[in-house]
Amino acid sequence: MNRITALAATAIVLAFGLGTSPVSATDADARTAAGQTRPAAPAAAFTRCTHGYFCAFDGWNGEGTRCQWTAREMRNTADNCSFIREGRNVLSVWNKTEHRVQYYTQTNFNSRVGSTLAGQGGNLQGSYQIRSFKPQ
Repeated sequence: MNRITALAATAIVLAFGLGTSPVSATDADARTAAGQTRPAAPAAAFTRCTHGYFCAFDGWNGEGTRCQWTAREMRNTADNCSFIREGRNVLSVWNKTEHRVQYYTQTNFNSRVGSTLAGQGGNLQGSYQIRSFKPQ
């Protein structure tokens, strides 16, 4: 009977997670490549992105240098984005277009890495550059 009681106690402890909460998808997205957490992106921080543009930032939460495009697609973002041309990664984006934007880590729409719905944005993983994008 002690064996059954011990198993039941273990099951209860596991069910309650040892007093810790599970990591949600939002929490997982808020981790940098180094495993550190960063604050969630408040929408107000992205007001620097002009209506009708897709914007990329070299800082978290829409901070730092901004590059923005009105073109529906861009085969090589480094052509007109200084921080990408200098080799810095994109840490956050905002999509103020009327369409979903999918983006790629290589030029000419190669190596799709993600997409952002119209009117949305936020922090990215931060370990890559967006080298091209187009509507989905």
